[in-house]
This record gives sequence, structure tokens and C-alpha cells, in this order.
Amino acid sequence: MGELPSVLKAKDISQFLNVSIRFAYEIMEHTDFPTIRIGRSKRVMKQDFLNWIDKQKKVG
Repeated sequence: MGELPSVLKAKDISQFLNVSIRFAYEIMEHTDFPTIRIGRSKRVMKQDFLNWIDKQKKVG
């Protein structure tokens, strides 16, 4: 995958993590995930996502 966009969709997350889009949406529902809701759409800022990934490495 190339450069991540500054605002990520579930599709971007699923490709980055190599998981299904459905699972990406499940991740976006976690209370510790920095989801931005715009109407029914869910997004996450690139840096917030990368910070969240970094925290997961430390927890697991």
C-alpha cells in the first residue's frame, strides 16, 4: 500500500492492517479508537490511527 491519506476510511484501515472491511468497522467501534463521525460516515485522522497502532503494540 502506498502513502496513507490524511483522513482514513474503513477501506484504508482494512488494507493497512490486512483485515476485512467488516473487521475494520468493528475496530472503529472500539471505545479507545479515535473515530470521527460525520453523519453516518466514520473516519480517523492518519496520525491518530498511527498513534493508536503504536499503543496496541505496547499493550499486546
